[in-house]
This record gives sequence, structure tokens and C-alpha cells, in this order.
Amino acid sequence: MTKGKIMEGVFAVNKPPMISSAQVLRDLQKHFNPSKLFAPWLSAERSIRDRESHNQRKRRREKNIQVKIGHGGTLDPLATGVLITGVGKGTKALQRFLLCTKTYEAVVLFGTSTDSYDRLGKVIKSAPYKHVTKQAVEEALGQFRGKFMQLPPLFSALKMNGKPLYEYAREGKEIPREIERREVEVLNLELVEWMEGGTHPHKAPEEHAGYAEINVAQKLWKQEGTLPAGLPDEKESKEDLESKKRKSSYDQDDLVTDLPSPKHRKLSPPEEPIMSGGLSPDANTSRAVEEVLSSAMNCPPAAKLRMTVTSGFYVRSLCHDLGAAVGSAALMAELERTQQGQFEIGKNVLEYSDLERSESVWGPKVEAMLDDWYEKEKSQDTLVTTATDNSPKIEQGPSRTNTTETPSIVNNKDTSDS
Repeated sequence: MTKGKIMEGVFAVNKPPMISSAQVLRDLQKHFNPSKLFAPWLSAERSIRDRESHNQRKRRREKNIQVKIGHGGTLDPLATGVLITGVGKGTKALQRFLLCTKTYEAVVLFGTSTDSYDRLGKVIKSAPYKHVTKQAVEEALGQFRGKFMQLPPLFSALKMNGKPLYEYAREGKEIPREIERREVEVLNLELVEWMEGGTHPHKAPEEHAGYAEINVAQKLWKQEGTLPAGLPDEKESKEDLESKKRKSSYDQDDLVTDLPSPKHRKLSPPEEPIMSGGLSPDANTSRAVEEVLSSAMNCPPAAKLRMTVTSGFYVRSLCHDLGAAVGSAALMAELERTQQGQFEIGKNVLEYSDLERSESVWGPKVEAMLDDWYEKEKSQDTLVTTATDNSPKIEQGPSRTNTTETPSIVNNKDTSDS
């Protein structure tokens, strides 16, 4: 590491599952604050504060100085992959990454829809799926390529009357007006893996939504025009909730009713003695095969998709709409952002697990990434400002001599799944 060099710029980290993007920033900050790599940045920030006016110092004197950090587009807690991160003046460049194209790999699980359109939500409806085939899915994907108007999911950060849509969803309240569709573009969309039922680990959630939540979701789906196959109307939804326990009891009663009455059941003695409570080898094998086949038949298929999309695209909505397009229902079981702008998994993205190791491991990697970004920005600025005498002036690349005061963590809003 170059002693005394102020490290600022943009790099990317591989976000793990089941952790928020904001938590990733806090974890990075926790490791960066005491590090040798960012000691010059913190020292420069202290010098700036020392030169501030009395009122400015008084306003900020109680605040601890921390490495300023932000991200260039949030990822859902379920999602993994590229989380672009800005440090110091690099946070000023994050806005441009909200507008760049992104590549995702998502697993779609058929047969179930949830209020959040992913496996972390509550079940709204289960639908038939045995007719869903690889060919049917490939044909349906055609309608999702190119430009089209997409309806965002109810569980999203978009606001209506100053209130995030997800709050309406959580409270089971109707939204004040229809959600506006947004133009999105899918530059590439392909099926990369087809998984028959019983050959994959993906499962639908077990918790079911309440009547109010179902009613809100139903109205949204009617607006969208993609009412999942088998979705009941308002009356049926209410009756369905009341009948769940009864149905379970009826199923058990049917099992008992189908058995012969005790007086007609005569057990023939076995041809060979068998251990009490045991089964013959043939019976064991037969039952094991039946259980495997039954399990496979009762498990819905899943598909892994790869897509490159523009800003504002909701992968969850695509998964949900794809289920309706094949006459079933579907949810997003997994999501990975593999590329955003020039950052790509496996090439120039910091592994989150490196943070748990010493600075001697993650420090050189972060430094190299920030140096690379700095040199590219400096080169780009030179090309623009020297092209012609009448060239428009642009903001110069990040300086490594000082910093400016802004919040220590900057959350750039991106209302898509990206």
C-alpha cells in the first residue's frame, strides 16, 4: 500500500444472501474505519473539520469521523451479487450506475404465487403446474424480450402519496390509486437450466397470506391483467381461508373411509416368517421407489433464467408474470446480479468473505480496484476536456488530496430489484 495516499473511488462487493445492502455498507465501514488503507482519508477529513468555522465545528463535533461510503443500487435481502460501492468522493459517481444495464440470473419456481413475488413472501395462491414444460416456458419468454410496460410489484420501494407501496402491502390496505406501469427493456433473456420437479431444492413458503392481503394482491393482479390461473374471486378467497383446515380433515377422513371395514379384512399368514413390524426386502424397495416418484410428482418444476435489463426493471415481476403466461403461478426463488456496468462477478468484484480475513487480504484488492477506477476516470476526464476548445466542462475525477463533508453512508435509491 502506498503510504499517505488518500483512497477514494468506486469498487464492487459480492453481496451475500439474507443481508440488506445497508448492512453490507455498515460492515465495510466497520472494517475500513480502523484500517491502514483508509487512515489517510480519515486524517484529511479531520484536517477539513479543523479548518471549518466555529458554527460548523459545533454542529458536527459530536459526530465520529467515519469513512464515507454509499452504494450504486440496492439489492433485495434475498439477492446476491454485484453491489457497487463508492468511497469518499466516489459516492458522487454512484448515480450513473443506477442508469446502466444489469445482468441477472434468477430461479423461477412454478405453482405458487406470493404477495412479494419471491419465496420470502406469504402464499397468495397455489396453481396447477404439471402442464408447465420447458418448451412452454421458452415460448412464453418471447413476450418479455424488448421494450414493454412493466407493473412494479406491490412489495417495492415505490411511493404513493408519500408512502412506500410495501407499507400498504404489509398493512393489508388498498392502494389509493392504480400503480403506474413503467417502460423497461430486456436486452437479452434466455433459459439456461430447466429443473423438473424433485430434481432441485427450491420450495415454496408455507405461510399463507390473510384475506385482506389476498384481496389487495388480487386487485393489483386484475390491474396488471395477469390474474394467476386458479386465483379465486373475492368470495372464494374468503371461503378458501375458512376451508383450509376442513380440507385437511376431509383428506384424512377419505383415507380412513377407503379402507375395508375391520370384519372384511382378513390377514393371510405370510409365506415366510417376517420380523414383527418389518417389511420384506421387495416391499422396502417398492415403497422407496413409490416415495421418490410421489415426491417428484408433488414438486413443481423450476427454471433458471439469465437476463440483461435496463434500469428500473423488476426481476420479481418477470418471474410472477411468467407464471401467469404459462397458465400457472410462479415466484422468484433465487436472484444473483452477475454484472452491473463494468463490474462482473468472478472478474473485478470483492468477495464479501474476504472482509472476515485480515486487512492484508482485502486491503490490496480494494486498493487495486480503487486505483483502477481512479485511473480510468482521470483518463476519461482528460479526453473530454481536451477534445476541443469548445468542449463542455465536466466535473473532474476524484482528487486524492482532500475530501468534502457529506453523510458517512450514502444510500442511492434504485427502486428496481437491482
